[in-house]
Amino acid sequence: MILTLALLAGLVLAWLLIGVAEKFRLGLRFTQALLYVPFKLAYRIGDSRIRIARKAQAPVIYVISHQSRFEPALMLSLLPEDTLHILDEVSARSPWLEPWRELGRTIAFNAEHVFVSRRLVRVLKGKGRLAVYLPDAVEPDVKTFRLFRAVTRIAMQADAKIVPIFVGGARSLPVSLTPGDKAPRHWFPQLSISVLEPMTITELVARNPEQASNTNALFDRVAEARLFGTNLDRGLFLAMRDAADRVGASHIIIEDVISGALSYRKLFIGARVLGRRFEAVTAPGEAVGVMLPNANGVVLSLTGLLSA
Repeated sequence: MILTLALLAGLVLAWLLIGVAEKFRLGLRFTQALLYVPFKLAYRIGDSRIRIARKAQAPVIYVISHQSRFEPALMLSLLPEDTLHILDEVSARSPWLEPWRELGRTIAFNAEHVFVSRRLVRVLKGKGRLAVYLPDAVEPDVKTFRLFRAVTRIAMQADAKIVPIFVGGARSLPVSLTPGDKAPRHWFPQLSISVLEPMTITELVARNPEQASNTNALFDRVAEARLFGTNLDRGLFLAMRDAADRVGASHIIIEDVISGALSYRKLFIGARVLGRRFEAVTAPGEAVGVMLPNANGVVLSLTGLLSA
């Protein structure tokens, strides 16, 4: 019994000490830091860029890619305490999220009715901060585009800056919002928080005057945060290997009407064989042309060249 109590006391003390360290490292409130510690330890979160979000001058809108049920808890732990978080109805009612909802201000919204724009504009004009959680979509459907359009309108009326936030790895969490066949689940994937510098909608449009609309400029900026959270130094070959680790070597990646289906396992076996042959008949830096009649052959040859 004494040993159990001592162990519990040690765990509590360690939790408090780590919480104190996170408080001073990221500038959080102590209660925010304490509720952030479990996420930090379980998912080894890379969070250095969250300082950009915390230092952003109001009025500001944090646009978070909502990939899992964890993002609201994470952002309530990390964003400034005066931020008004606009949660979906599930997150607003979820019992397990209650301790994190107590950390800040939250309201629920119905996606079918978009936003109560006037109230949110008033909040921003009073030097306020908003956190909105928008669906993570490569190509938005009509409903998602309406949400982006509403956020764009609010930001322009209040002259607020946009700070996109993307949590890399959240798509693979057990509480992911993406179907399991598209994003295989992992209990403790490493997470990284990608945050871009604050910019107004006007500044975003000015970067590309030929942009189709203000809403497209916002959507592209959010997509940039997703790209920024990717390690581009890994290269295409290593990125494909990482994908195979996530979804499994037997996962089908290409289906050709002539040569059939190609899995990651077959791809890497073929790439290894072709890579050795290419290495034997080509010189370093030599240009190599690939002209093959089917998709499988092209992918195998390209991967073989990358690995040579």
